[in-house]
Amino acid sequence: MSGRLPRQASRREVLTLAATAAAGAALKGSALADEKSVALARGKAPSPQWGLAIDLDRCSRCQACVVACATENNVLPLGPQVFASTRPIRWMDMLDPGGRGDLWALGRWPAPIPCMQCERPECVKACPVGACYRSEDGIVVQVWDRCIGCRACMIACPYGRRYYNWTQPAWPGGDPSSANPDVALRPVGVVEKCTFCQHRIRAVLERARLDDEPLDDEQIQRLPACAAACPSRAITFGDLADPHSALLALAQSSRATRLLPELGTHPRVFYLRGKP
Repeated sequence: MSGRLPRQASRREVLTLAATAAAGAALKGSALADEKSVALARGKAPSPQWGLAIDLDRCSRCQACVVACATENNVLPLGPQVFASTRPIRWMDMLDPGGRGDLWALGRWPAPIPCMQCERPECVKACPVGACYRSEDGIVVQVWDRCIGCRACMIACPYGRRYYNWTQPAWPGGDPSSANPDVALRPVGVVEKCTFCQHRIRAVLERARLDDEPLDDEQIQRLPACAAACPSRAITFGDLADPHSALLALAQSSRATRLLPELGTHPRVFYLRGKP
């Protein structure tokens, strides 16, 4: 047995170990840790992990986000006759918990509800044809050309954030020239949902790649149409994998909560309410 005394760790080593342990605890139980590990094992930088924060104390319930989402993503108005006989499609909706504040954890007032972009999405498990899957950047993608319209994903989603297209899309006056060319028109018989304005994300990433410049967090905080239209800046978009992002700071705030956390779906949409 050696007579040497064990070397005491330096202050820097102690701080490094503490930081590593804290980071591991923060990521425990989250898909973020697995995604980072897979990316590093493949020898490439981890993908951004997109998320959204909605500050309910800032939100004025004006529904500008609802209108902007529909306009940006070609969600067509149904008209009064069709509206009366079917469920309207709203990728972003203003929903009232209906007095179930303890269940929704949002209080007594209506709140903007997009797709939760869950880290463990039940809809993906339920789809029999792989029409929905979770991409490397954390967005639950819906492939309309592959969807067979069985609506199993709608039943599986605990948040009710998927919509079946019951009618053939028809623009008022029959003129689709006002449609956004960056978003495909969905045919009748498929399920559709919020995508965090994925087309806008692709455009920003491509511009950053061509300019050979890193993404600035301020560039993407108001990137989706709902965030860009919000007059009170209650909606913040960002990269949860960026330790300096405004979104991560909001998600780690004592004010942050998620819908139905007991289900273990780990939504990427965070709600903030009350004083810090």
